[in-house]
Amino acid sequence: MKLSFFSALLFIACVVSYAQEGIPRMVTVDPMSGKAGDVIAVTGENLQKDMVSRVFLTDGKNDTPVEVTEQTATTIKFKIPDKAPSGGRLALMILTSGKDAKYIEQPVKVMIEQ
Repeated sequence: MKLSFFSALLFIACVVSYAQEGIPRMVTVDPMSGKAGDVIAVTGENLQKDMVSRVFLTDGKNDTPVEVTEQTATTIKFKIPDKAPSGGRLALMILTSGKDAKYIEQPVKVMIEQ
């Protein structure tokens, strides 16, 4: 009886751990502000190409795609595009890869300077 209980707990823990592994998440931005052409580095987890296909700057209504210059599992570097609206803070948003691709707004922001 005890063994089956612990086996069930272990199984549930593994399922929960696996389910949370696959969600891309951005945690920090460096530098926190920049102007068109500047390169911004974002760190986090699950940011590799097979998880994140595109990155955008967004104000919640308008989404501006960015040019990714470098991408690993823990870092994405991108250039602030000329078309990015200046004078405000924009959130980062990703488009996940795969058959069930989703747009996910991230909890990090970049101040776009004029």
